[in-house]
Amino acid sequence: MTSSTSSLQRSTTIQSMQSQEFDLLVIGGGATGAGIALDAAARGLKTVLVEKRDFASGTSSKSTKLIHGGLRYLKQLDIALVRETGTERAIVHRLAPHLVLPEKMLMPLIKNGTYGYWSTSFGLWVYDVLAQVKGDDRRKMLSKDQALKLEPLLDDSILKGGGFYAEYRTDDARLTIELLKTAASKGALALNYTQALDFTYDENGKVSGALVQDNLTKESFKIKARRVVSATGPWVDKLRKKNKSLSGKRLHLTKGVHIVFPHHKIPLKHTVYFDVPDGRMVFAIPRGKVTYVGTTDTNYTGDLNRVVATKDDAIYLLNAVNHALPTVNVDKNDIISNWAGLRPLIHEDGKSPSELSRKDEIFVSETGLISIAGGKLTGYRKMAQRIVDLVDEQLPEPFGPCPTKEIPLTTDALKNAKEVEAYIQTLENKVKKLGLIPYYGWYLVTTYGKQAETILEKMKDYSSDAADIALLRAETWFGIHHEMVNSVDDLLVRRTGRLYFDIESIPPALDLVLMDMKNYLGWDENRTQAERERMELLLKDATTYYEKELEAAPVV
Repeated sequence: MTSSTSSLQRSTTIQSMQSQEFDLLVIGGGATGAGIALDAAARGLKTVLVEKRDFASGTSSKSTKLIHGGLRYLKQLDIALVRETGTERAIVHRLAPHLVLPEKMLMPLIKNGTYGYWSTSFGLWVYDVLAQVKGDDRRKMLSKDQALKLEPLLDDSILKGGGFYAEYRTDDARLTIELLKTAASKGALALNYTQALDFTYDENGKVSGALVQDNLTKESFKIKARRVVSATGPWVDKLRKKNKSLSGKRLHLTKGVHIVFPHHKIPLKHTVYFDVPDGRMVFAIPRGKVTYVGTTDTNYTGDLNRVVATKDDAIYLLNAVNHALPTVNVDKNDIISNWAGLRPLIHEDGKSPSELSRKDEIFVSETGLISIAGGKLTGYRKMAQRIVDLVDEQLPEPFGPCPTKEIPLTTDALKNAKEVEAYIQTLENKVKKLGLIPYYGWYLVTTYGKQAETILEKMKDYSSDAADIALLRAETWFGIHHEMVNSVDDLLVRRTGRLYFDIESIPPALDLVLMDMKNYLGWDENRTQAERERMELLLKDATTYYEKELEAAPVV
């Protein structure tokens, strides 16, 4: 049976979207939009979601990839945000333990640093209390010797001690696609490469749906809906403008860049959250084959559709990591990849990017368009709950309370971190027998959970290929048939994360991946060549540091 999230079902999905009226149309397929679709569908609302590019192609694939409570927001006395996101960490981990993994954080305390010993001890204690952290995950304060034992790369000459506390690491794009697949299992319809061109209105001037365009065929059609939500991140103000409701508060976009190194260049044992000379804090996070460092926080007015890293971004992060970990001595030649993304924050006069609140805000226009902006990846579920609660209030019939606290985000879910670790061991042994390095056992579990079994079974169809190429071809098949992959970068950037975390695996397999996609999706030679050129551009952007931001395209 063909999955409802198969790219081969696209025409059927479009027909369904045109042929009925929905309770809720969600515009925007990032984590927030996907969370709204799941919450609404789970409550029984007839729900549809459209995304103009690929799911998670904006902010939701460009974060620091942490489900964290935002320790630094304590410094801003944003207690409510810390409490909510701190509590949400444990909930999302329980719903998807293979995707949201416990991660111990080490915060070095240094001479003349941002945080002193007692203020850090108190801050982490408050953090634990607000987030209801229990057992071994509670914060520990470390002496200098204890901190160095945990992380020998720290700077002995300025280190005074450390704080050791618990957070969670994730893959933001994978979390988004699992939210959408779960929403589809509850009856929601979702489609990528489907752009909202304009809103439609009823006889009372209220929003009644949208005119949308299939960006793959350029055909347009209308979707009727009783309520419409824009969860479009950096594009929220553009849709508010289209709705003639852009007034009052507006977005303030800031850019965050991360740079990626082979793990042997920065062989950290734990994630380190360290001081930068300008007073900010930066993460260095070991992940599989790599260690990545980020993030920057700078104002952004450039191209929303192609956000790139500049030389200044790379220099800033290189200086930061070399200052905190002086023995690693990395330079630009050691960087193997990067990503750059945007934060859609709410503008506040007189505040720098790092001072702006990460709180979400909801805007409701006179015509009934509901927009949500701001917020953090960690808070996606509560943001969705607030939106669907609002829609529920507006519609005449009640749909009941939010159920998403108890809905696992994958089929045949692993139950907890212990089960995940055991399954990783099982798959590491299994992939070794198939000719793959053990890394791919860890990678498969933390990317797909038990869905990895389907991919490993499919590898048998490519037994004449090298094992690593056979794996990627099996992932290509899985992505097209189960995860709405419609282009090569859907697969290599967002479904697998390979552009960031395994970039060297792409060039040897690209020709065969393109051939498979051409065959599955019926591409002609022009489309196949365009996809090749698109991937080459993405490989260039991930390994190039530009002199300046790319300018925003003129508004047509």
